[in-house]
Amino acid sequence: MPFTDFGWALARLREGQKVTRDGWNGKGQFVGLQIPDQNSKMTLPYLFIITVSGDSVPWLASQTDMLATDWDVA
Repeated sequence: MPFTDFGWALARLREGQKVTRDGWNGKGQFVGLQIPDQNSKMTLPYLFIITVSGDSVPWLASQTDMLATDWDVA
């Protein structure tokens, strides 16, 4: 797999794609970028994760996530 770091993942998110990490234990999880619109309660863009149980929650990258080179398009 090519070198796919967090910067690469952010670029994919800005393109509207979802991203995941090969190193995550929970398969099926992915991160997305939410851009608020006029109907949103949030006013600024934010990252969210879909968990293995299908729940959607806001997400902050850990240092491990930011330094990982195993990001991929979900």
